[in-house]
Amino acid sequence: MPIYGFECSACGHHFDRLQKLSDPDPTACPNCGAEQVKRQITAPAFRLAGAGWYETDFKKDGDKKRNLAETASSGAASCEAPSGACGTPACPAAD
Repeated sequence: MPIYGFECSACGHHFDRLQKLSDPDPTACPNCGAEQVKRQITAPAFRLAGAGWYETDFKKDGDKKRNLAETASSGAASCEAPSGACGTPACPAAD
């Protein structure tokens, strides 16, 4: 379910509400009771609940964690190209 941000025009109180898309927006401010609440335009926010959202949910017994940063740094350390060539086709590490 999405999390919506709201603001009261009367007192300036900001609050969030977890609600369905089909649920009506609140009309009264929980802080002052004024009926001047408007939905804010914000970045999307939602809650991931239930199984399947964590690394361990689908992990097999033999799988080990991989650190991709270590793999990338070990390859970059062996690169002998000038520093300006790294990240271009001229870089030998790009092969």
